[in-house]
Amino acid sequence: MSKTIKVAEIRDLLPGTGKVVQADGHEIALFNIDGEFFAIDNICSHSGGPLCEGFLSADIVECPWHGAQFNVKTGAAMCPPATADVRSFPVKVEGNDLLIELGIPELLCTS
Repeated sequence: MSKTIKVAEIRDLLPGTGKVVQADGHEIALFNIDGEFFAIDNICSHSGGPLCEGFLSADIVECPWHGAQFNVKTGAAMCPPATADVRSFPVKVEGNDLLIELGIPELLCTS
């Protein structure tokens, strides 16, 4: 099950830039890569740095604190010091709206 939340409009994000958005209590880095939109956790898995403030080159963002690099399309950690990926979130474009799909954990029921 998932929840889709509007976080921005296309005009809010120029190609080659990123923006921090809030979605249901999550701080997310939203990126525009040549007109395609991608979203990952804004918090570096190495030391908690703000990824959206990092240097963006093609589809790689570099954490401004220690240089860890992440693929903004997948959230994959690309080099040390990060060894863990960050979460990525599907982005949908509906008209001019950018929506992020947040996964909601299924509740386990026992009888």
